[in-house]
Amino acid sequence: MTAPSTFGLSAEARNLHWLLSNLVEEVPGVHSVTVVSSDGLMLLSSDPGLATAETGARQTGPRGSSADLATIVSGIGSLTIGAAKLMDGGGVKQTMVAMDEGSVFVMSISDGSLLGVHATPDCDMSVIAYHMALFVGRAGHVLTPELRSELRKSMESTQ
Repeated sequence: MTAPSTFGLSAEARNLHWLLSNLVEEVPGVHSVTVVSSDGLMLLSSDPGLATAETGARQTGPRGSSADLATIVSGIGSLTIGAAKLMDGGGVKQTMVAMDEGSVFVMSISDGSLLGVHATPDCDMSVIAYHMALFVGRAGHVLTPELRSELRKSMESTQ
């Protein structure tokens, strides 16, 4: 993953970038990761389609665009929240979609934002869910409206 520039960002924003990078680099089977705000805007994203340091092999994200993963995560989140309301199921904690050629995981963050992970089909789902829960636990309390605004501006300047 090529880390986006964190120059000029607050300590909280730099910490979230580090947590996201760590999730991609340290968890086997993870292709790409994104954080999407409650209104569907991408706040943080890894960069799918780049060579990995260990193998030199290219990772593949959804259609090669971090915006595609953010769109997918936002849509899955909206669909599952609507389904939970219709079924009086309470809040949605996590959603997992297993496909022939990969998996997508979506986990709620305390402020209504969503963490999304695109992973390989043979990934260890419990390991990914565990690391996602760690990220959510660490990130949830710092995603203030001010930080979300800072992250949005940072994403806009890199696109």
